[in-house]
Parts: sequence; structure tokens; C-alpha cells
Amino acid sequence: MSTNATSSVIEEMHSHQDRSLDPSLKPKVESDRKLTPMSYMFMWIGDGVNLGNMTLGASLVVAGTAVLNLFQTFVAAIIAIGIISTFFVLNDRIGYKTGIPYVMQLRMSFGIKGSVISSLLRGIPAIIWYGFQSWTGGTALNEIGKIVSKGSFDNLVLCFIIIQLLQIVLSLYSFHAVKWVEMLASIIILLGLVYVFGVLLTSHSEVVGEKWIHTKGSWGLPFFSFIMMFMGNYAAIFLSAADYSRELKTGISDTKRGFLYFTPILVAYGFVLTIGAMLASATGISNPVKAFAVVVDNSYITVAVSAFIVIGVIAVNMVANIIPPTYVITLLTKANYKVAVTITGLLAFCSFPWVLVQDSSAAGLGLFILIYSAFLGPIVSILLVDYYILRKQRVNVEELYQEKGPFSGYNPCAMLAMLIGAGAAFIEVDLGWIIGVVVAGVTYILLTKFAFKHSKFKKGTIFEY
Repeated sequence: MSTNATSSVIEEMHSHQDRSLDPSLKPKVESDRKLTPMSYMFMWIGDGVNLGNMTLGASLVVAGTAVLNLFQTFVAAIIAIGIISTFFVLNDRIGYKTGIPYVMQLRMSFGIKGSVISSLLRGIPAIIWYGFQSWTGGTALNEIGKIVSKGSFDNLVLCFIIIQLLQIVLSLYSFHAVKWVEMLASIIILLGLVYVFGVLLTSHSEVVGEKWIHTKGSWGLPFFSFIMMFMGNYAAIFLSAADYSRELKTGISDTKRGFLYFTPILVAYGFVLTIGAMLASATGISNPVKAFAVVVDNSYITVAVSAFIVIGVIAVNMVANIIPPTYVITLLTKANYKVAVTITGLLAFCSFPWVLVQDSSAAGLGLFILIYSAFLGPIVSILLVDYYILRKQRVNVEELYQEKGPFSGYNPCAMLAMLIGAGAAFIEVDLGWIIGVVVAGVTYILLTKFAFKHSKFKKGTIFEY
């Protein structure tokens, strides 16, 4: 079907859909898609160049020596990015072709009621990370205030509120703001990282070479664990890939879209991982902020690093932690987009991030991450199996929007497969994501074929009765 024909079908569908549904959840028509390939790439660069990903690079250095050398690090990174890009292209296709968001895509596999649970598994963690990241940004902004005012200003709570309000205002403009925020953030941050990279090369190259570049490293479990950690960083984002691809201009092939993911993630992660590992090797400190202070003991650099954190926090939240839960809230409450995005920002206040950053909360936060992450692999596996294997990429999008249509209720096969896959993920935590993907996918096929023989969710699949 041509692009114009597809747009005509989507526009015709709008007249048959529930009038109470906010326009932000309805299929995006061609004229509403504003992201060019270049701005799409900058969006993923902006998402990747942040402190958390730098910490991932620093985590390679244990007891002063890296567990993976330079070559092993980049082999693992390229493998992980290749897998991530593949999952992105596979899971973004329905959003790109039809213009529907992730919360509507879920209905195809889980049903309208079942999609509530699976959408919350993406939305709730995003809101918590939204607050957590904002508190980190507020801390950095407070450091800037203290240095600039020479100690007369010190109000972390106020800085957190400022950061949060700024993000709420920016997010009111949806992907129009994301495009410009990500382009600005990626350029500023990359320039700052180039400077730090230069300092490390000129002043610390010998110790970095000894402790990271020329170390023996490992091709065993640490190598594969790093790949899983790398993929885990993106698991939630490519799960809701449709939320991003529906904003991308039409006419781009699957191969080119794969390039739009692989290249910026490689550039962003490659650079950030390298600097994180170099900082940890040079200083023996795994916290990049503290390592920066050791490498460049200068108040101006401290301000620059703090600014880097603030910009990075906003860039990450705009892509990963604001839009997905906003769509969930819009769907569940019937609120319009601007109200929902404001509620999302206010809920981030309620995540009590000042508690989560305390050392005493680290174990609880780690457990929370472990639990919700176990569900992400199974959910994306079920979506892909359903769309590509069971439905052969054929789905009536209009039926996804019919509250009493064929996708009403919940699909027991999907719900059970998700729970079984998540349970299996805990068998070997280091490889939990891939275990969950395989177990949930196979389980979903078997359940759909052999169980619940008269389930209406078999309609349109290869197992239709």
C-alpha cells in the first residue's frame, strides 16, 4: 500500500474511533510526523551521552583493573548494539507503518484489559526513573549554584523543583521539544566529552593503557554479562519503540531505520563508555563525577561537569521517561496529552527520589530494577512473536481502538507467557533478559496453539479455529 493510501486509511479510521480518546493516542498521519532522519539520530545520541552510561563503562574497572580490555569492550558493545538495533527495527515497524503508540500495540497481544498491566510495567518504572534522574540533575544544579554564588546558595529541593518544572514545560510540546532538546544536548555534551578525552589522553594515557587497554580481560561470563547489561539499558526503550517510530517521517526502509539506531547508539555509547573506563582506570574511582574532580581539579570544570549532568538528565528523561508513561496515563484516565504529561511530572515528585539516592535504599532500588526488568524481555518477545509469527504482520488497526471489539478483555496466553518468562529470567540473573525473551516467546506460541481453544485472540493468527 502506498504512503498516500495508508494515510487515507488512517484518516478514515479517525472518524470511527472513540471520540473520548485523546488525539495523541490515535494513529499518526503523515502530515503529523515531524522527525527527520537526522533529528531522529540526534535524539538517540542525546539519550546515550549521559552519566549513567558513563558509569557503565566505569563498572568495567574492578579493583583498579578492567575485567574487559579495550578490544573486548568494543566487541561486546558492537554485538549488543547490533542486537538492540535489530530489536528496535522489528518492534518499531508496527508503529512506523500504522502510526499507533505502544499502549495501543499492546492490545494486539494482551487485549485491552491485559494491556493495562503490561503498559504499567513500562510506565511505573519510567516515572520512578524520571524522578530519580531529576533529583540527580537538581543535585548538579545545586553544585553550580554553590560555586557561582561562592557558597551563599545551597538549596537542593529548590533546584530539583526547577529542573522538574522545566521538564514539564518542555514536555508539553511533545516531540517538537524533544527534537531540539536532544540536538542541543548532544552537541554540547559531545564537545565537553572531547575535551575530557583530550585531558585523559595527554595526562593519563600510560595508566589507562596499563589498566584497561593492555589488560588480559575475559571472554567468559564477564564478557556476556556486559552484553546483557548493555542491552538491559535499552530494554525499556525498544519495548516502546512504536512511541518513537510513529514520529519519524515516512518512506524510510527497515535497513535505513536500523542504521538510524545503530550509528547514533554506537557513537554515543562508544564515546561515553570509553571515557567512563578511562576515568575509572586513571583514578580508581567508579563514580564519574568524583573521577572528573580528580582528573581536572578546577572549579570551572566542576561547573561544566555539573552542567553536563543537568543537560544529560533532561535529554534522557525527554526520550525515555516522560512520553511512555504519559501515553499510559492518557489511555487510563482519558485526560488529554498536556494534562497527562503534567500528571507524569507531578507523579515523579511522588517517587521520593531523595529517598532512593540514599545508601540505605540501594538494595531496595536494586530489587525493584531486577523485578521490573524481568518482565521487559518477555513482553517484547510476546509482541514480536504475535506480530511476525502468529499474525504474519497482518492486523486490523481499527479493531485495536474498539472498546468492545475482538481485542476486548485480556489474552490469557500472553499473560501466562509473560509470567512464565519473567520467572525463568530469575534462574540466571546475569543472563535474565535473553532467557526471558526465549522462554516467553516459545511459551506464547505453545499456549496459543494448544490452550484456550476457543479464545477470540486466536482470530487472525495462524492458529485460528
